[in-house]
Amino acid sequence: MAKKKQVKTNAIRLIEQKKISYVEHQYEWSENDLSARHVPEQVGIEAARIFKTLVAVGNASGPIVAVIPSDHELDLKKLAKASGNKKVEMLHVKDLESLTGYIRGGCSPIGMKKLFPTFMAVEAASYDTITVSAGKRGLQIEIAPNAILEITKGQTVDLIQN
Repeated sequence: MAKKKQVKTNAIRLIEQKKISYVEHQYEWSENDLSARHVPEQVGIEAARIFKTLVAVGNASGPIVAVIPSDHELDLKKLAKASGNKKVEMLHVKDLESLTGYIRGGCSPIGMKKLFPTFMAVEAASYDTITVSAGKRGLQIEIAPNAILEITKGQTVDLIQN
């Protein structure tokens, strides 16, 4: 019997195009809980290495992307300062897909429709690899943080609430 072929996401296509190594991790997800809280036990990776992608809008910059540990909260004031904005607020979920090409629970910092200013929490530098969404619900990619920064032209900054 033929093996079912995995559909490639924009994030995976871009990573492969740049010949960057990565590992895919699949997990069960539920429409009722799109948080990453169940991912560590399903993929066997510690929670501190699983990062979530959040999209915000700055008063000066427009859309900006934050990549932070999944078990922490984003500090909007820190993101505003890092991105050169006076004020930053989260993007409305209803606007996420049209802006990024990704849906809630499957938003990757890699392969969005446009290259937005991207800021990764400094905690990522503590690890050889971190895990982020691969661009669809139920699929994560384990990749070097520097590779994400290279692809997104991002930078590491202090982003999480203390």
